[in-house]
Amino acid sequence: MPAQPASLLLLLLSITSAPALRICSFNVRSFGDAKRENQNAMDVIVKVIKRCDIMLLMEIKDSSNMICPLLMERLNGNSRRGITYNYVISSRLGRNTYKEQYAFLYKEKQVSVKKSYLYHDYQNGDPDVFSREPYVVWFQSPHTAVKDFVIIPLHSTPETSVKEIDELVDVYMDVKRRWKAENFIFMGDFNADCSYVPKKAWKSIRLRTNPRFIWLIGDQEDTTVKESTDCAYDRIVLRGQEIVRAVVSDSNHIFDFRKAYQLTEEEALKVSDHFPVEFKLRSSRTFTSSKKSVAPKKKKAYHL
Repeated sequence: MPAQPASLLLLLLSITSAPALRICSFNVRSFGDAKRENQNAMDVIVKVIKRCDIMLLMEIKDSSNMICPLLMERLNGNSRRGITYNYVISSRLGRNTYKEQYAFLYKEKQVSVKKSYLYHDYQNGDPDVFSREPYVVWFQSPHTAVKDFVIIPLHSTPETSVKEIDELVDVYMDVKRRWKAENFIFMGDFNADCSYVPKKAWKSIRLRTNPRFIWLIGDQEDTTVKESTDCAYDRIVLRGQEIVRAVVSDSNHIFDFRKAYQLTEEEALKVSDHFPVEFKLRSSRTFTSSKKSVAPKKKKAYHL
């Protein structure tokens, strides 16, 4: 058999090894000036972000608006292979004087932002449920099996988690009224476990009782850094047959950065008290060439 030209081999390699899209969510506890000046913590945060094609960051407490520009400098300063990040960020959200922001950092070659808006909580007679209203972003992705999807983030207040998680269904319906979107990702620090959402409360949460919402991070997981706690606070939920079919099997899990980067518990807690959660979407090429179902395994997905 004659040798293949190098250019053809590279083309074949790129087709067969097209990367999946890794989507992540990370509550970086009290991400403000003090953490920004902690070089060790920032090094870990940057490494965690670099693993992901889209990263949702929560609990940004930055009145000077310096954190995301600094992260862009760190992420893009020595970018290899033309990989550059961009970001979109919400306004400062919260009741009274306490404020936080949601931010989405993303690789520009993998995805782009189509639209975004801040959900208006108090409408149609609804009470003011969210402490930090979801900043909804519609992404486009030319390289994945799902060409566009909406991400709805939530960092709930622990004491009102049940109401806030339930209200995400109203956010979903509001997005459907605005946009012709079919694929949805709900993710963030829901505080969805332990004393904040006891077992008896799940029956009153529509995001859980409606079987069309597929939970990728189950109740048995532990998304907390402290060894003394075991709670599945951070979650990922999907809505839409196309996006559920496009999930890479067994890719939905917690990223234990403490173990990955060989940190002590004390060192890890200076980064955050939460581990990131994540999953992958198949590339369009691997999706079309595969006949096997790639929906999450039942032991991982939470089907009701």
